[in-house]
Amino acid sequence: MTEVAVLDPQERFLDFLKSEKYRKRISQMAVSGKASVVVDFDDLLLADSPLADSLVKAPDEYLEYASRAALAQLQIEAPVYASEVEAVNVRFRGLPETTRLRKLGSAHIGKFAMVEGIVVRATPVQPMVTRAAFKCKRCGNVNYIDQPPTPFLRAPIVCSDPSCQRKGIFDFLQEESSFVDSQELRIQERPEDLPPGQLPRQLNIKLVGRDIVDVARPGDHVAIVGAVRAVTRTLPKVGKLRVFQIHLDANYIDVLTKEPEAVLASPEEEKQIVELSKDPWIHRKVIRSIAPSIYGYEHIKEAVMYLLFGGVAKQLADIHIRGELNTLLIGDPGTAKSALLQYVARIAPRGLYTSGRGTTAAGLTAAVIRERGGGMTLEAGALVLADKGIACIDEIDKMRPEDRVAIHEAMEQHTVSVAKGGIVATLNARTAVLAAANPALGRYEPYRTIAENISLPVTILSRFDLIFVLKDVPEKELDTKMSEHILNIHRRGAAPTEAPIPADILRKYISFARNIKPVLTEEALQRIKDFYLIMRAASETEGSPIAITPRQLEALVRLSEARARVACRKEILAEDAEAAIAIMKRSLEEVGIDVTSGKMDIDIIMTGKPKSVRDKLQIVLSAIVEMERETGMVEKSALMERLEREYELALPDAERFLGQLIKEGTIYSPRNGYLKKT
Repeated sequence: MTEVAVLDPQERFLDFLKSEKYRKRISQMAVSGKASVVVDFDDLLLADSPLADSLVKAPDEYLEYASRAALAQLQIEAPVYASEVEAVNVRFRGLPETTRLRKLGSAHIGKFAMVEGIVVRATPVQPMVTRAAFKCKRCGNVNYIDQPPTPFLRAPIVCSDPSCQRKGIFDFLQEESSFVDSQELRIQERPEDLPPGQLPRQLNIKLVGRDIVDVARPGDHVAIVGAVRAVTRTLPKVGKLRVFQIHLDANYIDVLTKEPEAVLASPEEEKQIVELSKDPWIHRKVIRSIAPSIYGYEHIKEAVMYLLFGGVAKQLADIHIRGELNTLLIGDPGTAKSALLQYVARIAPRGLYTSGRGTTAAGLTAAVIRERGGGMTLEAGALVLADKGIACIDEIDKMRPEDRVAIHEAMEQHTVSVAKGGIVATLNARTAVLAAANPALGRYEPYRTIAENISLPVTILSRFDLIFVLKDVPEKELDTKMSEHILNIHRRGAAPTEAPIPADILRKYISFARNIKPVLTEEALQRIKDFYLIMRAASETEGSPIAITPRQLEALVRLSEARARVACRKEILAEDAEAAIAIMKRSLEEVGIDVTSGKMDIDIIMTGKPKSVRDKLQIVLSAIVEMERETGMVEKSALMERLEREYELALPDAERFLGQLIKEGTIYSPRNGYLKKT
């Protein structure tokens, strides 16, 4: 140990880099044309822990030693390439301890630290001068100045020529100066690391070097190792401020996997997960483990289970088929919608909760922000940050229509496209959406269609795989059990029933299961096909509504895949297909029934109008066109009389259909009491 202490730090780094692993990495630099080598910090810790400790405490000094040692080793391994390289950057990956963003403070200034977060903003890559050349205007001598790590260019004070030595005017020579690529990132705390009621903290990261710029984009989950710096602003005529701002000069940036599968389980937990998956009642156990404090709603919790586990995405040569499920809950006030959404955001390996009232299109997708320097940068929104996770949007009906349009693309194509302020970009938003909405009239009216009950456009309704209605209907037996359940929670201060699977194990179980890619067996495929064809056959007769579309067929496959994943199976069995069909039927029965005819009609979701209403609208329109040929303009009273006499259409219904056609712009009123087709 005494010999190690006596050795020069550069020699100690050289000894470490002479190991076979790093000799190989350094020799590979010449092949790849890189000027940096990545060192695993754990290796340095094992080889020379005092040196590793010194590096953490004084990174500026010891990184210089490491850089010189790496260059010396490169001269041995590849002398020709070493003569072309001015310096070798040593990048240290993975410190033993991660510092949380909100814990980063004055104690860390000037030291090495590793932080984790989500990239919310990234500036374009810009060249930064490292060694500036200045020409003296008086004598023509060229002065070279190494630039300090400040944002301002430093010029020479006096000319370096002994015969001149004047404070003369200097011209910056761009051609003879040395440049390096630089970029700034802003990272934010991950939603799962956020203490309750706290705003997420942010940290600016400065990247310098061709090998670490442009590797992370908004929405990426990153681990960054770097030296902590503190700088303060200088105010004119006043001086420097006492309060400093912290940022990180990055030494290494690691883009962690964005998959929720990144939630790692220990070998013991993995064994427990495998044992759980073998339980024949695993589906029942998972359903009972989802929000145990919320009473009832078995079918809703089953749908949430499928949403958490998700289906398998398919990337074909020409199209992308999404695997994530989208679910909408429409419910009367006080039916625990918000509580369920917040629970899902917490239990999902990557979940975000937002409410429609305080959400804008830019907040959901991506905002284009003007930088201080005048450039424009992208800042990721909720759907981008929830990539490969679940976005829970409460009170989706309260969002402004112009903001709600932003969800369309993310729900079907799983991307967010931005074309603002000179930035044209497409970001990934492969997120499952769990949304909740209140009925337009306060309570859900069973004698009105879903489109009339909720103030959401059909363009969004049709993108949900499952839609459920939570009705608050007085029922003595159910009310007794629910009141006992709620009062027991208040008395005990805990859920009355213990969850069969603890929340932390359930989260890891979901992550583990999402790695499995189940495939359809012949029996399961046949069951889904038979159900689809039976439902379509019911629509073949003249005048029958369409009961199901290919969109629901794809949803059935996703549901079957999710159910197979819950049991950690690689094959989708017939029972998975049956369960998927059952929950799809339940959803269609709740919202896809034509209240006039009592038949299942998918057009209620797809177009907002059941077939019975469309038929009557067609009758009204045909009568207007017919009368228009005779009289030019149609007298409203004569039309109403004809509709009642010939088509047996009640006056209130006729009035309602006319109002709907005027609202849609199909007909208009040229003057009071008269109608005309547009």
